[in-house]
Amino acid sequence: MHAKISSATSLPQKMGQFLLSVIPGTLVCAAITLVAMGAQHIEELTFAHPYVEALVLAILIGIIIRSLWQPDAKWKPGINFCAKFLLEVAVMLLGASISFGAIMASGPALLAGIVFAVILALLASYMIGRMLGLSQHISILIACGNSICGNSAIAAVAPVIGASSDDIASSIAFTAVLGVVIVLGLPLAFPLLHLNETQYGTLAGLSVYAVPQVLAATIPIGLVATQVGTLVKLVRVLMLGPVVVVLSLLRSKITDDQGNLPKKPGLLQLVPWFIIGFLILAAVRSLGFVPDSALKPLTVTAGVLTILSMAALGLGVDVRVIGKLGGRVTTAVTGSLIVLLAISLLLIHLLDIH
Repeated sequence: MHAKISSATSLPQKMGQFLLSVIPGTLVCAAITLVAMGAQHIEELTFAHPYVEALVLAILIGIIIRSLWQPDAKWKPGINFCAKFLLEVAVMLLGASISFGAIMASGPALLAGIVFAVILALLASYMIGRMLGLSQHISILIACGNSICGNSAIAAVAPVIGASSDDIASSIAFTAVLGVVIVLGLPLAFPLLHLNETQYGTLAGLSVYAVPQVLAATIPIGLVATQVGTLVKLVRVLMLGPVVVVLSLLRSKITDDQGNLPKKPGLLQLVPWFIIGFLILAAVRSLGFVPDSALKPLTVTAGVLTILSMAALGLGVDVRVIGKLGGRVTTAVTGSLIVLLAISLLLIHLLDIH
C-alpha cells in the first residue's frame, strides 16, 4: 500500500523537479527571444518588412552571449529543453499551415516539376558540401536548408540526423546571410531576365528560403508574383515531411565526424513523433477541421517556439568551430544557391510557364 502511494507521488515530484531545472535556461532563451522579436518589430516599422528575421537575430545574439559567458550545469537543462523539445513542437505545429487542396489545384505538371527541382537541388547541394570536405551532417543541413525552406528545414532535419549545435548554427548562420542577399537581389532578375510576374513568382517560390522572404521578394513586383511565389513555396515546404522520413530511414548510414554510425533507431526515431504530428495536422487542415481563426495563433506559436529554440542553439555554439568551417560552409551554401537558381530557371523554361 505504502509502495503504491510512493510510486504514485514520484511522478509529480519528478515533473516538479524537471520544471525547476529547466526554468533558468528557458528564461535566458526567452529574454533573447524578446530582444530578437523587438528588433524585428523595429525593422518592420522602419522598412515595412524585416531584412533579418527574429529567428536569425536570436541565434546571433545567443552566439554573442555564449562567446562572453559559458553556461554551467544550472542553465543547461533549460537551454537543452528549448533547443530540442520546443523545436520539435514548433515543427509539428507548422503542419497546420499546409493545405493539400490548394497545392493540388496548381496542376500536376508544376507539382511534379517542383518535386523534381527540390530532389535535384538536394542531391547537388549535398554533393557540393561533401566535395568541399564538409561532414555528412552539415552537408545534409545545407542541402535541406537551400532546397526546401531555409532555417525551418535545417531545424526540422537536425534532430533526425543527430546534428550538433555547431553544425546547426553554421548552416543557419550562412544560409540566413544568403537568404537576405537573395531577397534583396532577386528582384533585379525581373527586368534583367525579362520575366513576367508568373515566371518571377515561380522563380522566387523555388529559390527564396522562407515564406516571409518570398513575400518580401515578390510584393515589390506585383500581386500575381506574390500569389504564385507563395503557392510554389508551400509545395517546397510540403517536401519537408517526406525528406525527413527518408533521412530517418537512412539514419544508420549517416556517420558523425569520427566516422561512427549511430545506434539502430527505434520506431519513433524512424518516423519521429513531431513529423507524424506535422503530417496529421496537415491532413486535418486539408480536411477543413482547422478553422481559419485558429491558424494564426498556431502559426505565431510555432514561430515563437522556433525563435526560442534558435536562441538556445546559439547559446550552445562554440564560435571557434564556426570559424574553422566558415570558408567551406560559405562556399557550399553559395554554390548550392547558384545551382538552385539554375534549376529554377530551367524548370520555368521546360514547363513553358507564362
